[in-house]
Amino acid sequence: MEESKGPIQNPKHKPYGPTDSLPFPSQLREREGRRGETPRPLLPPSPPMLSGMLRSSTRVLRKGPSACIGFFVNSGSVYESGETTGVSYMLEKMAFKGTNHRRHRNLVHELELAGGNVGASYSREQMVYSYDTLKGYMPEAIEILIDCMRNPLFLQEEVERQLVLAREEVQDLHKNPEKFLHEQLNLVGFSGALANPLIPPEDALSRINDKIIQKFYHENYTADRVVLAASGVDHEQLLNYAEFLLRDWHKGSPVEKPKSTYVGGDSRYRADSDMTHVALAFEVPGGWLQERDATIMTIIQTLMGGGGSFSSGGPGKGMHSRLYLRVLNKYHAVQSFSAFSNVYDNTGLFGIYLTTSSDFVAKAVDVAISELIAVATPGEVTEVELQRAKNSTISSVLMNLESRVIVAEDIGRQLLTYGCRKPIDYFLQCMEEITLDDITTFARKMLSSQPTTVSWGDVDKVPPYEFVCKRFR
Repeated sequence: MEESKGPIQNPKHKPYGPTDSLPFPSQLREREGRRGETPRPLLPPSPPMLSGMLRSSTRVLRKGPSACIGFFVNSGSVYESGETTGVSYMLEKMAFKGTNHRRHRNLVHELELAGGNVGASYSREQMVYSYDTLKGYMPEAIEILIDCMRNPLFLQEEVERQLVLAREEVQDLHKNPEKFLHEQLNLVGFSGALANPLIPPEDALSRINDKIIQKFYHENYTADRVVLAASGVDHEQLLNYAEFLLRDWHKGSPVEKPKSTYVGGDSRYRADSDMTHVALAFEVPGGWLQERDATIMTIIQTLMGGGGSFSSGGPGKGMHSRLYLRVLNKYHAVQSFSAFSNVYDNTGLFGIYLTTSSDFVAKAVDVAISELIAVATPGEVTEVELQRAKNSTISSVLMNLESRVIVAEDIGRQLLTYGCRKPIDYFLQCMEEITLDDITTFARKMLSSQPTTVSWGDVDKVPPYEFVCKRFR
């Protein structure tokens, strides 16, 4: 493509917001100086609204020269249907590939000069765009991130280039049993929006073009569905930089989140392998919006724990968890055996993922069933085990929140889910209050749902679905 010195002009694409010129960071710094207000170092009690109902929030981290900012969007595969299947997957790949004001190579050059790292990720319910950089480059980072969010350029030639890479990834999905089975859990366990594929099938990719991506973007990336979050940045400073560039981002029409229903089920994929991978899961009713139940589930996951026969993190990791002590230490044919969860706003999945030889898979599944039932049985879990799990969970949460990237993500996702960021003490107190009765009551409620089982590899000896269901009755 012939390089142009001016902004890219695409008559087919009319991005929202000003397109004639963007303020340079120096202009933003001048605006900050004119405000002359004393920065507030603490998180506001409620997230202020920028124009168009876009929400923002920050947390100031006293130490370190770096900061992280991100846009979080209420959009993902649950909002796809028909011709738009796979668009969220492609939006992640098209992120930071150029805007109406920057070619891709110019964007990369600016990022290199600032030493910044950008990234995009998608999930079933949310999209994330982040910029991690030195605090001194924050005005530039905000301007670049907003430009990439508001004025993305979806050129068909770039779409086709990314589709080639996407097809290769989709073809490789069946070779990655853990990733494949976690995708199958949703496709089998739910009906409705959560059963939309996160990783699109090849026939869906063949329908995608620049116009379909652009239409989905305009319908879903509206100010009322976007959160701007940051860590390591003063909140007044963030507002000062951002509100000028976001002042006319339009608010979309009210959109109701598509419905999903948990149904359970069974799926088996035969692959050429000596090992068999199995995931057994149940519904987490209420999802993240049932905060106390979600907290109990998190502690149960730590309590059960698990791991692999070989730990890349060194010996001793997770050695006191129930699945490590009662399964991995006892059955040497088991290669891995771990509790997992996939949780969404209103529902979720919790279960056990295991890998073993095909000759031992029937026994391994039976052990997994027994371990889940044990947690739901009064008297099986001791007070010592519960306290250890609570301490481990609290420690993990606090250590994660030392990362500026995780803090920014925590702020953004909480604002999308709860409408505010709840203080960490709120969750810590909730964890401390969990009792053994809470553990068994929640586990029994969870196991009362229909099981979902998915398997990969030599699946001939995986127990019948009816056998699994009968064990939980």
